[in-house]
Amino acid sequence: MRLYSMPSSGNSYKIRLLLSLIGRRVEVIDCEDGSVALAQARAGGALPFGKVPVLELDDGRKLAESGAILWYLGEGTDFVPGDPALRAQMLGWMFWEQYNHEPVIAVRQALLNYPHRAAEATPARLDDLLHRGHALLQVMEEHLAGDDWLTGGPSLADICLYAYTHSAGTRGGFGMERFPAIGAWLRRIEALPGYKELSE
Repeated sequence: MRLYSMPSSGNSYKIRLLLSLIGRRVEVIDCEDGSVALAQARAGGALPFGKVPVLELDDGRKLAESGAILWYLGEGTDFVPGDPALRAQMLGWMFWEQYNHEPVIAVRQALLNYPHRAAEATPARLDDLLHRGHALLQVMEEHLAGDDWLTGGPSLADICLYAYTHSAGTRGGFGMERFPAIGAWLRRIEALPGYKELSE
């Protein structure tokens, strides 16, 4: 298999992290924003929706969207709960990440770290994202204060939400010191066998 992945992107990191945790190796094509490799992947039809990550299977079929790729790779592993209700809860967190968490937590990180997004990083927008992000992180904090994991045990939901939450303080300027349960959860994920950092 071949993974088209943006090294600095949390959405791509989710896939690389799961692959490492389950011990599967794939060929990784680094497609950083603005790179020749990304342009070539788009021009060559490797990216169905024009963006990464994309997992190309051995038979040539291409899977797009991080949540769908996580589901494909996670099926049959311990990262997908056997209980149908737990699976549904896991998917609920994954949908929440893409529709609520990522558009705020990840966007503030992007505005602060990608030069081509700097013009969008107005004080008003950054303040709005900071306020909304803290409210979203509080949702996670309240859940994790009573449970070590998002769905009973380490699952795709934890991997999905780890990607942008672990860098919310360093890259996004969020006040993570106010979320001790999230901090403990991050450390539990980092202690899982096979864990790898964003930069690895």
